Amino acid sequence: MARAQGARGQMALAFESVYGAPPATGWRRMPFAIASPGAEQPLLTSELPGYGRDPLRPVKDAVTADGDVVVPIDTEAFGARLKAAFGQPTTTGTEAPWTHEFRTGAWTLPSLSNTPRSRPATTFSPSRARCGKPSGW
Repeated sequence: MARAQGARGQMALAFESVYGAPPATGWRRMPFAIASPGAEQPLLTSELPGYGRDPLRPVKDAVTADGDVVVPIDTEAFGARLKAAFGQPTTTGTEAPWTHEFRTGAWTLPSLSNTPRSRPATTFSPSRARCGKPSGW
């Protein structure tokens, strides 16, 4: 799969109900400035003696997945990132303005799936401003 670059890059995020199981629904497009995720699986030379002068083939090491994501602080998507960092907020109020309170120190935090992708060149979707209580909290 090609890496998302430039104006065609997209990132989607969804909260998992079970850790490690990517959700089938609930994906939201998330804005980002820079994303450089990647995975690497280096090879290790075999250290087993007793095979003469011909060394054994290298074996695969553990997969290392890392990278950086730089995200903007925006009104619509930043709530999902706060939920990922601090857990579900306590929301008060029956109509606008609502109050969302995030607390630190929870023993369990939600897990999420995050996927960068590249959209086709023919797709155009203008962003629409939404008012009121953000969805997905």
